[in-house]
Amino acid sequence: MIHMKTNFGTIVIEVFEDKAPKTAANFLQYVRDRFYDATIFHRVIDNFVIQGGGFGPGMTQKIGRPPIENEAKNGLRNSRGTLAMARASDPHSASSQFFINLADNDFLNYTASTPAGWGYCVFGRVVDGMQVVDQIKGVPTGTRLGFKDVPLADVIVEEVRVVDVK
Repeated sequence: MIHMKTNFGTIVIEVFEDKAPKTAANFLQYVRDRFYDATIFHRVIDNFVIQGGGFGPGMTQKIGRPPIENEAKNGLRNSRGTLAMARASDPHSASSQFFINLADNDFLNYTASTPAGWGYCVFGRVVDGMQVVDQIKGVPTGTRLGFKDVPLADVIVEEVRVVDVK
C-alpha cells in the first residue's frame, strides 16, 4: 500500500503490480526516491481528474526519468478512484505524472494499439481517502504560468511512502 499524505489528508493507494508491472515499478521507484514529496496536484478538473507528480509549489517543474511503455492494454478501466499515468500525445511518453480519476472516464481506456486508441494506463486505485480526493476536486482553479486548471492555492503532496500491510 502507498500512503500519500497531502495538506488535505491522507490518500491510501493499492498498486496493481500484477496488471501493470512496468508502470507499477516506475511509480514505486519514484515513491522510494521520494520524488513525489513536496510536489503539488497541478491540474484539478471536477468530474474528471486530479493530476500530480510533475511540479513543485509555485509550478516549478520537476524532471523525471525517461518515459515508460504504455501498459493500458491490461484490462483495467479508468473508473472513479483509479490511478493512471499521465502522458503527452505519444502513447509511450508517461514518466512521473499520474492522475486520479474523479469519474468513470471510459474515453481514456485502451481501445486499440493505434495513436488514438492507446488510452491511459491504470495501475492502482484509492482504497481509503476518496473523501480527501473529493475535497481536492473542489478547490478553486485558474491559469498559472500558462497552465490551465491549476489550483489557486497549492494542493501539496507532503510525502508518499510504501507501507507494508500484514
